[in-house]
Amino acid sequence: MNSMTGYGRAEKQFNYYRVVVEISSVNRRQSEIQIILPSELSVSEALIREHIGKFVSRGQITVRITVDAVKNKAKSKLINYELAKAYAKELKNLAKELGLNNSLNLELIIRAPGVLESRQFEIDSEKQWKELKKLIDKALKNFLEMRGKEGKHLENDLKLRIQNMRKAVDKIKEKAPQVVSKYKEQLFEKIKKAGLQIKPEDEERLLKETVLFADRCDISEELARLDSHFKKFYEYVKKDEPVGRTLDFLAQEMNREINTIGSKANNAAISHEVVFLKTELEKFREQVQNIE
Repeated sequence: MNSMTGYGRAEKQFNYYRVVVEISSVNRRQSEIQIILPSELSVSEALIREHIGKFVSRGQITVRITVDAVKNKAKSKLINYELAKAYAKELKNLAKELGLNNSLNLELIIRAPGVLESRQFEIDSEKQWKELKKLIDKALKNFLEMRGKEGKHLENDLKLRIQNMRKAVDKIKEKAPQVVSKYKEQLFEKIKKAGLQIKPEDEERLLKETVLFADRCDISEELARLDSHFKKFYEYVKKDEPVGRTLDFLAQEMNREINTIGSKANNAAISHEVVFLKTELEKFREQVQNIE
């Protein structure tokens, strides 16, 4: 189980420049990959998107790659001094041969081809992707490890919520059989208080009324389905695949059963446990929104 939030970083120096890869993510129902690159790496954008997509299925993922000059190293190599000297010497000789005034200046020499060197991070696309992929994989490893660690914390919290709900369900199971017998007692008690006598033919009618009540407030199926959902939860968390959407659907199913139990309960003690179930389920659903 993985969290949808995470962060990973890696960097490497290439000649006069340092390349930094940062991968981060936040919650999102679907998968969205945003890539921020310098222009010299734009040729690799599609490859980066495809590669990242193999490892994430949910969340808004941002891949940011920056290229920065290494201080005092790139700067010292921006001018080709040897070439500049050669240009100056040749231009002086040319002016002398043509009988022209020597009007050489720094601007003229700098404009000469190759004197002012470009130090952009430029390598052929095939080699660029090979080197870049290594760096992305390193950042991706850190990113996925962080997602896994946070996912473990989420898993522990979800298990706690399931355990709490199971305890509440067990209490409801204990109280449920008492609901019908208590209703029957209260029904007969009301008749006695009213000063009415129960005739033999009335007993059959009262029995039918009790049976109908028992049918209306029967929650055995809902309790059985809740137990089944709890078991399914433990099956899902063992899977080595994204389960966020599945758990979200499971939470909806549990909510349906809990609401039905609440509407059928007709018992204050059971209603109290239903409120507790709803509270724990809401916490469960909130955490599920963070799972990939």
